[in-house]
Amino acid sequence: MSLDTQARSVVQFDSNAVRIHGEPTLLLSASLFYFRIPRLLWKERMEQLKTYGYNSIDVYFPWNYHELREGEWDFAGERDVEAFLSAAREVGLWVIARPGPYICSEWDGGALPAYLLAQGIEIRQNDPVFLSRVASWFDRIMPILKAYQADEDGTVIAVQLDNELDFYDCKDPKGYIGALRDLTLSHGITVPLFACAGQGGLLQAAGIAENVAPTCNFYPDDRDPEFEQKVLHYGGLMEELGYPLLVTETNRAHYLLRRLLGCGAKLLGPYLQVSGTDFGFTNATNNWGKPLAFMTSDYDFGGMISPEGHIREEAYEGRLLGRLIESYGNRLAESKATGMADEKLVRTGHWNNVAGPYVLDLKNGGQLLFLTNLDDEDKELAIAGSDSFLLRGGRSVAIPHQVPLAGWGVEGTLEHSTAELYYVKQADGKLVLAFHTESAGQIQLSGSGITAVESENCQSDIRDGQLTISFDGTADAICRVVNDQGAQITIVIHDKTKALYMDEMDEEGIASFRTIEADSAEEERHEAAVWKQSFLNGAEPLTLPSARQAREQASYLEQCEIYRGYAWYEAAVPSQGESVAQGVLIHNGSDVISLYADGRYMGTTVPGGSSSYLPLESNAQLGKLVARTEIWGHSNFDDARLPGLKLHSLKGLTGMTVVTRQQELSRNWSVYRAADRNIRQELLAEEDRKLWPVVNLGGWLSPDHPAFEYYRKSITPGEGTNSWILHFDGMQSMAKVFVDGNWAGDVQPFDPYLDLSAHLVAGQPAELAIFLERVIGLPAGRRAVMYEGVKAVDWVISGAEEPGLGAHAEAEQAQSLDAELPVQLKPGEMAWLYGSVPPSNNGKGWRAWVSGTGLKLTVMLEGRIVGRIWTPCEEGRPVLTGGNDQSVYLPGVWFKNSEGGLAILLEAVDQAGPCKLDAITLQPI
Repeated sequence: MSLDTQARSVVQFDSNAVRIHGEPTLLLSASLFYFRIPRLLWKERMEQLKTYGYNSIDVYFPWNYHELREGEWDFAGERDVEAFLSAAREVGLWVIARPGPYICSEWDGGALPAYLLAQGIEIRQNDPVFLSRVASWFDRIMPILKAYQADEDGTVIAVQLDNELDFYDCKDPKGYIGALRDLTLSHGITVPLFACAGQGGLLQAAGIAENVAPTCNFYPDDRDPEFEQKVLHYGGLMEELGYPLLVTETNRAHYLLRRLLGCGAKLLGPYLQVSGTDFGFTNATNNWGKPLAFMTSDYDFGGMISPEGHIREEAYEGRLLGRLIESYGNRLAESKATGMADEKLVRTGHWNNVAGPYVLDLKNGGQLLFLTNLDDEDKELAIAGSDSFLLRGGRSVAIPHQVPLAGWGVEGTLEHSTAELYYVKQADGKLVLAFHTESAGQIQLSGSGITAVESENCQSDIRDGQLTISFDGTADAICRVVNDQGAQITIVIHDKTKALYMDEMDEEGIASFRTIEADSAEEERHEAAVWKQSFLNGAEPLTLPSARQAREQASYLEQCEIYRGYAWYEAAVPSQGESVAQGVLIHNGSDVISLYADGRYMGTTVPGGSSSYLPLESNAQLGKLVARTEIWGHSNFDDARLPGLKLHSLKGLTGMTVVTRQQELSRNWSVYRAADRNIRQELLAEEDRKLWPVVNLGGWLSPDHPAFEYYRKSITPGEGTNSWILHFDGMQSMAKVFVDGNWAGDVQPFDPYLDLSAHLVAGQPAELAIFLERVIGLPAGRRAVMYEGVKAVDWVISGAEEPGLGAHAEAEQAQSLDAELPVQLKPGEMAWLYGSVPPSNNGKGWRAWVSGTGLKLTVMLEGRIVGRIWTPCEEGRPVLTGGNDQSVYLPGVWFKNSEGGLAILLEAVDQAGPCKLDAITLQPI
C-alpha cells in the first residue's frame, strides 16, 4: 500500500485543523483503557465521558495483554477489543488508537511481552528480528482497527506508532517509525498515523518519517508562567511540517487544557481522566520512587472519573470546556494562535502573574482572548475597552473579542465581554448566548439593528448602534434583544458555579440545574462478616511437583518461561567445611524476594535488579535455600539507574551465595591522582606503587573537580570458597574495577555490587584496582567489603501465575478453619484468608480497605486478582505510587452469586514489626 493512501481518508490532519468527513473538529479526548475496567462497564464509562464534554477517547492496546505466552493469543471476554470499539461507535466517541508495540502506561513491561526479553531481542529498534515479532502483533490488532476506522464507518480516527520514543535510545527513529508505518499501512489502515514525543524530541520520537504526524505530550507545572511560550514554539514547528498542534497527553486539570487551547491545540488529550485498576499481575515497576517504585493496583491520578465510576468535581469543568468548544464550533476548530495580544488591546489593572492575553483568531473573524491567573490572588483587570472585572485566583478564561454573530445565524458582532461564553442554543429564529462570570462586568453587542430590549438583573444601554449590558455578577441576569429582522437574541449570565451544574436550557434562556448528591464514598464502611483461614509453610512452593524445573544454574524467570506472578527458587548448599554461614547474598534479584534458609525466614528484600545481603541471626551450617520471588511488574520505562528498571530487564535472580567470610577492604589503599578519565593500563597492575600514598578508599583529598583517582590493593581470596562479591556501601561515585589489570565491571551508586567470581581463585593473591571518578564532597562509600562464600547448587525453579494461584487457593479452602480478625502471623509465615463478601451493592460492588502492618496481600475475587497491597512496615517496604495503596476495588459485575468470594494470600514480610491484619472494611460504591 502506497503512502498516499492516507490522502483518501475521511480524516485529515491539516496545518490548521483536524477534519473528519470534511468537518473541522476540535478533539477533547480522555484516556479510557478497556484492560483496566470490567467489560460490562465499558459503555457506562464512555457515556459518562460524553455527558461531561468529551467527544473522543484515546486507548492503548497492550500487546502482552493479548499474547500471554508466545503464540498464545486471547481476544475474548475482558480482552474483546472488537466489543470495546463497537461500544465506542454506539456511544459516538472518536477513538485514537495506540497499539504500540510499546505503550508505557505504567503497565507491565510497557506491554512488550516478556518472552522478547528472554530471547535477547533488541527491542524498539529498526531491527528485523524485533519487527518480525511486532508484525505478528500487528497481524492481529490492525485488522480489528481497520474494521472500526472512520474510513469504514467506524470511529477510529488515528493510529499511534510506538510511544514517547524520545525517552528511549533508539538508534534509527526514522527507520523504526517508518517500518512501523509500513506494517500498519499493509493492513489497510488509511486514517492518519502519528508518533508522540514525551519530552519534546520530535525528531527522536517520530523520526519526521513521511506520513507520520509528530504530536506532543506536555506534563508541566499547571501554573508555569512560560508554558504558552513553549507550546507556541511547538505549534510553529507543526505548522511548518504541515500538521496541526496535537497534544496527545497532558495533565488532567481543565485549567491547563484552556491554556493549551489558547495556544492553538486541536487535540487536547489529558491522560487518565478515567481511572482504573491493574487487575492480575499487570502492575509495572518504574522510576517514580527515585529511582524505584512499585505501581499500585489502583490506577488513579485523580482524574474526572474514579476507578469505581464516581464523578469527581473536575468532570464539571470538563463539561464547561466541552460546551465552550461546541459553542464556537468550526470557527474554533479552524482557529489560529497568534501569541500575545498586540498593543492595540489596551490592558489596565493588576497583570502581575497573569498569563496573556493569548489570542486565537477565529475562522471568519473575531478572536478569543485567553487570560490565566497564575496564583491564588484575585486580579482586577480591564482589556479591550471593557470595564474592569475580577479574574479569580487559579482561573483561566477565554473571553470573546469582536466575534461576528453571523456564525450563529444573526447579524451583528459580539464586540467584547468580561464573561466567558459557554453555551449557545439556536432554534426557530431564536439565539441564546449563555455566559458565566465571577464578578461584575459587561457584554457589548453592535450592529444588530436593535428594536427592543428586555432586561432582568442587569442594565442595558444602547448608544451609536451598540448595546452594552452591565451586570453585578451576584444574581442570574437575562437580557432579551429583538433586532429589526425579528430575530430574538437572549443573553444569559450565570455565576461560575451555576454554569458548571447547568443541565439544560430552553430557547428562552431558562435553565435547569443539576442537584449534586453526596458521594457514596462518604458512606459508612462495614466489615466483611465471615472469614476462614488456612496456614501455609512459607518455605514451600505453591506449585505442583510437575511444574518444577531442575536446572544446573539459577536462571531468570523469563528464561524459564515464567512471565508474571510468583516463583520459587530451591537450591542446595555445598558443605561449608569448618566455616559457618554468616548470611546469604542474592545475586541480581527482583522484584520481591523472601528468603528461607533450612526453613528459617531470613527476610524480604527489594533489590531492584541489584544484589542484596541478608544476614543470619546466628551463624550456622546451611543445607537448603528457598527464595520466594514475585514479579511485581516489568519496568514500563527505561531507566539505567537500577538494573531492574531497564526496559529489557529480567526478573528473579541469577544465584545465591552462602557467605562465610566478610573481608573488610575499606582501609590501606594505594592512591594515584590522575589528570583525566582516560584509563592508563600501567597504573592498574604492573607499575611499582611503593611511593603511592596509603589512604582509605576514596580518602584522598584532591583539588580536582571531578577527581580521577586510581586505588590499588592486594587481596587474597579465602580458601574453600568459590564466590566473591565486592560491595561499596554508601557509594556516591562512579567506579571501574580491575583484577590483575583486567576490567571486571563498573559500579555506580544505585547498583553498588560487583561479582568478581570469574576473576578470582581461592587462595591465590590478586591485585585489585579501582578507578574512581568522584565529585568533590561525595563519598566513594562508607565501607568496602568482599563477601566470600560458596555458591548454591542444584536448582529447582517453579512458578504460579494467576490461574495457578487461584487453583491453589481453591484446593486449600477445603481445610480452612474459622477465623476472626485481627489475624497475626509470624515473620515469614503465609496463609490463605477466605471471606464472604455481602451482595454486590446493586451490581456496583465495593471498595475494600485494608488495615494492618507488616503484610503483603494478593486479593482474589471469584478467582481473579483484583489487587495487591503492601501494608506499612518498619523496614523493607518499597515506594508504592500510582493510586491508593491500601484498598482494592471489588467490581460488582464480577460477583458470581449473591455474595462474592474473596481469597487473600497473606505474606508476613516485616522482621522488625508486627505482621498483623487488623480489619478489612467494605465501602459501598
